[in-house]
Amino acid sequence: MALGHRGEAGGEVVALGSGPALRRAILGGTFDPPHVGHLIVAEAVRSTLGLDEVVFVPAGSPPHKRARPLTPALHRVMMVQLAIASNPAFSLSLVDINRPGPHYAVESVALLHAAWGTSEAPYYIVGADSLRDLPTWHRPHELIARCWIVAVERPGVRVDVSALERALPGIGRRLLWVPAPTVGVSSTEIRRRAARGDPIRYLVPEGVEAYIHEHGLYR
Repeated sequence: MALGHRGEAGGEVVALGSGPALRRAILGGTFDPPHVGHLIVAEAVRSTLGLDEVVFVPAGSPPHKRARPLTPALHRVMMVQLAIASNPAFSLSLVDINRPGPHYAVESVALLHAAWGTSEAPYYIVGADSLRDLPTWHRPHELIARCWIVAVERPGVRVDVSALERALPGIGRRLLWVPAPTVGVSSTEIRRRAARGDPIRYLVPEGVEAYIHEHGLYR
C-alpha cells in the first residue's frame, strides 16, 4: 500500500504503508480523567489506519496546562489503565511520568521511538484544534520529521491547511485526517459534573467512574 496524505479537512483517509515492524500511534493528554471520547478516537485511528497498537501517554508536566493544577499522576495513570483494560490493542506508557518536566511531544516521540527500536515512524494523534496550533509547539519541524501527524476532526473547528503549510513547511506531506464519531464530552465537563455530584456514568468507562467515586476525585 502506498504512502499517502490528504491536504484538507474532511473526506476520505489515505492509509499509509505497512511493514514487518509494529505500527503504533501515540495519544498524549492529561487524561484528567480519561473518557469515552479518548477511547473512540483511539479506536477510530487504530481501525482506519490498520495499526497494531495505540499507546496512551499521560502527561507529567505539560507546559500548556500550568494554569490548572493536575490530579496527581498516580490517579491519572490508574484511570488510564482502567479505561484501556478491555482493548488489547491499547497500551500505556509512562515516558512523561517518569522523567522531569516540562514535557514536550517531540521529546516523548523521540524517546518512545528509540525504545521501540524500529524504523517505522509512529503516528501522533491530535485534534483539529491542536493541529491548528501545531506551529506554536516546541520544535514542531522536528516533530513532523519524526512521525506522521494524524488529525481527528472536531465539530466547529476548521483548519486552514494552506496557512498551516506556510507556518510549518512540509506538514502537508506528513498529515492524515481520520474521521471519528463525534462525542460531546470533555474532561473539563466531567470534572465539573463530579464536583457538583452530577452523574458521570457513560461519559467515562465504568472502572474509571468507580475509581473517581472511590477516591473522591474532583470534589
